[in-house]
Amino acid sequence: MFSSGKQLCPLLEDLRAAETLPAMSASTRAACRLSGIRGSLKNVRKVFDRCVNGVVQRTFSSATHEENEAEVRESTFSAPNFPSPLKTKLKLNDNILPFSAFLRDGFGRRHNYLRISLTEKCNLRCQYCMPEEGVKLTPRNQLLSTSEVLTLARLFVQEGVDKIRLTGGEPLIRADVLDIIAELKKLQGLKTLAVTTNGINLSRLLPKLKGAGLDLINISLDSLVPAKFEFIVRRKGFHKVMEGIDKAAELGYNPVKINCVVMRGLNEDELLDFVALTETKPLEVRFIEYMPFDGNKWNFKKMVSYQEMLDRIRQRWPDLERLQAGPADTAKIFKVPGFTGQLGFITSMSDNFCSSCNRLRITADGNLKVCLFGNSEVSLRDALRSGAPDEELLQIIGAAVGRKKKQHAGKNRQKHHLLDATEVPVFI
Repeated sequence: MFSSGKQLCPLLEDLRAAETLPAMSASTRAACRLSGIRGSLKNVRKVFDRCVNGVVQRTFSSATHEENEAEVRESTFSAPNFPSPLKTKLKLNDNILPFSAFLRDGFGRRHNYLRISLTEKCNLRCQYCMPEEGVKLTPRNQLLSTSEVLTLARLFVQEGVDKIRLTGGEPLIRADVLDIIAELKKLQGLKTLAVTTNGINLSRLLPKLKGAGLDLINISLDSLVPAKFEFIVRRKGFHKVMEGIDKAAELGYNPVKINCVVMRGLNEDELLDFVALTETKPLEVRFIEYMPFDGNKWNFKKMVSYQEMLDRIRQRWPDLERLQAGPADTAKIFKVPGFTGQLGFITSMSDNFCSSCNRLRITADGNLKVCLFGNSEVSLRDALRSGAPDEELLQIIGAAVGRKKKQHAGKNRQKHHLLDATEVPVFI
């Protein structure tokens, strides 16, 4: 049995010398020290199998807090001088800042973008998002408190997350949303704080949101026809949303992102009208392929693919040009030459962007979700409320990230895996 982390990698060196294992880099050996495995030579080989290019895949895989806690105890070195996971990070090379191994998965993806759902409630009932009768809500005492939201956010930012997006439900109906934004902006290392909203309450709150430090805004809008808008969302409010969009532009948000879920037979005839909005306004209209979830009666015929949308738009604007996007951007970005704004396509169904995914999600009830298309979750709320220290929380987070699949939670997207009603496109 190994008594300290210092004994582990020399043994791997011996195995390598015996041509049992290939050569390992210093960062890989650091990753092995982080994995906290204790056991026989067989276990050492398992450690190496999980250490590729400096990436750690945890050996514990339970989805419940109790089982995670037990396995963390089982697999952690007992030596008092073993470095705290909170302070231990991998240095990839001399030109890249260290990034926490707990937020890297087995495919080398670095998760620096966190979505936090502030509430399950929403003041709309969008057809693609929620059944008309709504969804069963989690009891209030099981939802994350303000202090719990801030505690988890601090921990993730401390480990390398530099962008947080607040979502829902509808995040702007949470009474303390301004306080949460103001506190999040104080986190050292957080570069971008964003919100995705349906826009109903936006105009009223926007000056205070900006004052609190909100950096980016995404607004859901699926029709420019008031009657059709009300049909899609099953509520009134079109003019409030448009007022919020104009107010955001007026206050200097650039671009103001508009999320439009395109559904055949419902709003695909408005594609050109949405693009025309970008002519004089600092907007980025993002056309989202219609995604399935349990309750929206999704079928393949309702989905309008990225390529079909692009072809229609190019018939009107043949000189449409594609812009360079960032390595982890979800949208394919285009611009009509001479227009102020731009447009994008979220191609979750026809051309997934899983290989560059850098996103993690925390649900309103405190579950960590590593993939939008997956049902696997682990409760951070339960760990927090049991008094777990940061080190233990990081072990749980690292285990979940380490289990993340290569794409779409390991499911064949052609089978059109159904999302549940808490996993709606508002998270995008």
